[in-house]
Amino acid sequence: MRPPLVPGRQCLQPETACHNRAMRIDDRFDDLVISLGGFYRTWYIYAGLELGLLAALDEAGSQGLTIGELAERTGTRPELVGRWAWGADAHDLVELTDDRVVVPADIADVLLEAHRAEYLGGQFLYAAIGSLDFVGLAEVMRTGRPLDMRPDRYRAAIERLTVQDIGVFFKEVLAALPQLVVDLRPGTRILDVHCGGGRWLTAMARQFPDTLLTGIEFEPDSFVRAGANVSAAGLEDRITIEAGDVAAVGHEAEMELVYFQYALHLLPDATAALRSAWAAVRDGGWLIALEWYVPSEPDELRTRHAEVIAGIQLDEMLQGTRLVTRAEALGWFDAAGLPVPDLVELPSGATAIVVRRP
Repeated sequence: MRPPLVPGRQCLQPETACHNRAMRIDDRFDDLVISLGGFYRTWYIYAGLELGLLAALDEAGSQGLTIGELAERTGTRPELVGRWAWGADAHDLVELTDDRVVVPADIADVLLEAHRAEYLGGQFLYAAIGSLDFVGLAEVMRTGRPLDMRPDRYRAAIERLTVQDIGVFFKEVLAALPQLVVDLRPGTRILDVHCGGGRWLTAMARQFPDTLLTGIEFEPDSFVRAGANVSAAGLEDRITIEAGDVAAVGHEAEMELVYFQYALHLLPDATAALRSAWAAVRDGGWLIALEWYVPSEPDELRTRHAEVIAGIQLDEMLQGTRLVTRAEALGWFDAAGLPVPDLVELPSGATAIVVRRP
């Protein structure tokens, strides 16, 4: 599973109102009310995305739809859609005038357009669905025992969130590594370690024609989903999903690119996984690990970016994993005996750790 952070523009500068440690009580009250409103806003966004309300409004354009039209197009109850529209208007997500609802273009861009770097729709869906399990957080923290398993709704949310991971790779990682794009010629082989539902593999297969791709997955449910997704994409002739051990991936010296997408910190033994993955890289090939790391510098800690990282850390606690710092990740590379990697800091706030075999 890979719950990534928010792609798009990273806010690194603290916002004085929300990050001042010595607020007056009325300012602090206002600050916390904003946070409470944000919780409810997330659920208005969730309903708008899950029911297709925002998509229908976007399709209707600047004329929008009446409450009745919106309900008819989305198979929902008009009286409840009316209440949703009122609340969404209060949260500045739509514009409700009399009986007509319009979604502003900038809201649609950020919440619906998955190809944009600023896309946040998947992140809101993931936050809403993942937080349903937070009821178990107190018990996990008391006992130190993580949840035995996450429900299917969580896995579905991860699938939708993966769209954002892929966007970061294509728009930011490849832009920063033009030689990699040149090297991924037809006939070359690509390996995704802990491939989840296989969405990155299908995107890569379409982007780089005639390459051959393999996904290694050790979680049975993810293995099944990856196979189904590859089959649905009609790419079984180019993508193979293997139910293997990520600490023993095989394919020695076969791969032009071995990739970890928000995966290393989730693995039982990241060092062993890196050592095995490096052995699969051919001469001149690449190993890349894309992650969102815990801030470690004071100027990174009190930012909007750090707030989202902190929220994801709650989710990690439920499943017995944790986000790490860049220094910890670099320690895994060193312990695995890899050459000193390059750190590629990306506009989204993600970091690509890159090693190329001579």
